Amino acid sequence: MKTRVVNSRLRLLLLGILLTFAALGVRVAWLQTVRASSLARLAQRQAKFDLAIPASRGTIYDRLGTPLAIGEQATDVIADPMQIADPRREARVAAGVLGLRYRKVYPKLADRSRGFVYVERKASPRLAALLSKRNLTGFTFQSNEKRVYPQGTVAAPVLGYAGVDNTGLAGLELELNRELSGRRGAETVVRDATGQAVDTIQERPARDGSNVFLTLDSHIQANAEQVLERTVQQWHAKDATAIVLDPHTGAILAMAQEPGFDANAYPAATRNLQIDHAVGDVFEPGSVFKVVTVGGALSEHKITPQTRFTLPYSIHVADRIVHDAEIRPTERMSVAQILQRSSNVGAITIAERYLGESGLKHWMRRFGFGRLTGIDLPGESAGIFPPYWSGSTIGNVPIGQGVSVTSVQLASAYAAIANGGQWVQPHLVDHVFGQVPPRPRRRRILAPNVDRQLRTMLKGVVSDQGTAELAAIPGYTVAGKTGTAQKPGPNGYISGAYVATFVGMVPASSPRLVVLVSVDEPHGQIYGGTVAAPAFEQIASFDLQYLEVPPDLRIGARG
Repeated sequence: MKTRVVNSRLRLLLLGILLTFAALGVRVAWLQTVRASSLARLAQRQAKFDLAIPASRGTIYDRLGTPLAIGEQATDVIADPMQIADPRREARVAAGVLGLRYRKVYPKLADRSRGFVYVERKASPRLAALLSKRNLTGFTFQSNEKRVYPQGTVAAPVLGYAGVDNTGLAGLELELNRELSGRRGAETVVRDATGQAVDTIQERPARDGSNVFLTLDSHIQANAEQVLERTVQQWHAKDATAIVLDPHTGAILAMAQEPGFDANAYPAATRNLQIDHAVGDVFEPGSVFKVVTVGGALSEHKITPQTRFTLPYSIHVADRIVHDAEIRPTERMSVAQILQRSSNVGAITIAERYLGESGLKHWMRRFGFGRLTGIDLPGESAGIFPPYWSGSTIGNVPIGQGVSVTSVQLASAYAAIANGGQWVQPHLVDHVFGQVPPRPRRRRILAPNVDRQLRTMLKGVVSDQGTAELAAIPGYTVAGKTGTAQKPGPNGYISGAYVATFVGMVPASSPRLVVLVSVDEPHGQIYGGTVAAPAFEQIASFDLQYLEVPPDLRIGARG
């Protein structure tokens, strides 16, 4: 009896063993056939993974070769959570060495659904090397590059920003992204059972980006920013903008604005600071726009600088009454005096008698207003023409109201007056290394004799009889124009909010530079001759000395 029981148990045990081996055999056959390809792919993913090799981003230099944006060595710290047995311990170690928060690192290392995570992108090479010595399982390290702006605040809105993947996101970094980026390479990293890299197979080398040379001069730029900073502080202004332009080539030597920010902290800057006000902001120019009215009438031979008008203090235009800035009796004024004293009544009289709506529109477009300049920066505005023309518009537009422009449009228009009558496309990029520099577009807008007449009349503005005596520079003749314009709002003009502007050229006898200064919402004083002209004088004086431009006047003499 006992023998039968033992035999039955042996048979059951044998049957169980046979069934177990049969199941194992079926499982092996299934793995070797049905799951073979997917398991092979999984094993291959765990043993190998592909990495993109970042290309070095090209350097941005100023016109003299000073680096403004460079690539600095960095290290990407990469981990494979599938290889990590104790994510808590490794997270504490990695966070401690790299100076990261444990709460940021641990979830990445604990996520076993992923075979590739960035523990830290563009970490300090020194810290990454220290972490490498800890021999953490599943960690690998890849060389990368971090974008750095060594001049800090200098030209920050112009340069823009390249993000964590070295792609341009704003400013020249965005505009020139294709030239600066180069082409990424590719490589395959082979890992051992612990997840450590043991071999690298390079499949395609990276091609570095091209270097770019700008027209900006970092010294002229830095000085302009310092002058604007003092101006904003002095007048408690909202902000200020300056452009320094070579009128003959269209090269921009400085495009400054304040308040500023450190380009290395671009993402932390407010949107208002990031915007390049010189190309993106529009404003009513005020009296600096009168050169369009006078220049158009001179070009059509309707007037001369000596043509005289009897001008009352105010003028009735449709449903508006427009008056001059200062109370005065009815006077006889020449065209030259109208510009010199910035007479609103005189400019409107010229526009009404000799240009009209069609003539004004023609000369506005000819001077470059209402269209893009094509400057090599993203976000440029074309300005705003009057949306419709009413009876009173002829009393607004000739004096720079009811029309909005950008600073770069205004500087380019005055450059045409300075260079002999040609509009030249403004630009910030001199050349990309290895490429032929593009030629800026040019078009004639004024006859040379008209250009000289305007320049001579604008010299009178910077005199003891004009509105910009504070723009005078000892030893140099200066020609320019002031502008004071109230800011429009959704329900008419904003009480107490003005933009003060001065645009000038030096030396006026043979201009080398055009300098524009615009101050937004100054307090205490509002006039371009009081607020913006002194900043022009400081910027232009520095630039003339720095560029070694010889004086064209005896010291103490006036132009």
